[in-house]
Amino acid sequence: MLISGQCLCGAVHYRGETEPQFQVKCYCTDCRKSSAAGHAAMMGFAREAIAVSGEVKEFHSRADSGTEVARAFCPICGSGIYSKNAAMPHLIFLRASTLDNPDLFAPQIVVWAARAPSWDPVAKGIQAFSEGPPRG
Repeated sequence: MLISGQCLCGAVHYRGETEPQFQVKCYCTDCRKSSAAGHAAMMGFAREAIAVSGEVKEFHSRADSGTEVARAFCPICGSGIYSKNAAMPHLIFLRASTLDNPDLFAPQIVVWAARAPSWDPVAKGIQAFSEGPPRG
């Protein structure tokens, strides 16, 4: 599958010919606040499969899981592009909202569903976890 996308102003682009390892909606506090929405929609890929061009700035924080997450955004328009989770160093999590073809996003799981705001409920028919997914 061809994956491509960019920020709002076009200064940051990404591209890869690969399949996502998973597709997720996350309702954790950090994802909600960093996406300025009720949840963040992300696709997880092997880091080496995605090429990013253009300068990004990173903001580091501790997620609800306790793990450090680096969120990369365009320093010009502020669009969130991807995140990197220290617990999964081999993956890059692209923001589905930046895809050139948003129809490629098909969520498989929901995490931190217990934190979903009433105005952005968890969709029925998708496997949901109250907190993070089970490890192991």
